[in-house]
Amino acid sequence: MSIARVTVVTFTSQEAADKAAQSYQANAVSEFPTAQQLIGCQCDGNKLLAVSLYESEAAMAKADAARDKRMANPDIVSMESTVGAVTLNHSN
Repeated sequence: MSIARVTVVTFTSQEAADKAAQSYQANAVSEFPTAQQLIGCQCDGNKLLAVSLYESEAAMAKADAARDKRMANPDIVSMESTVGAVTLNHSN
């Protein structure tokens, strides 16, 4: 069963969120090679939501160093993350 990590990050401004979203779009695939799926959404101007799916907790743990580096951004005001088992992963 896959594991998902859902993270909401609030930035100091929309401009800081725009910059982080552009960086995530350009680099996330190479930064998180153990991810099965990556989804990024910009919400409310200065908030980013990321959903990352991994085949196991071990695969997710391999992404922690890259995640920690990304979360060290000084423009981050707050970050909330939750992890759980994937119960549905449908796409058309």
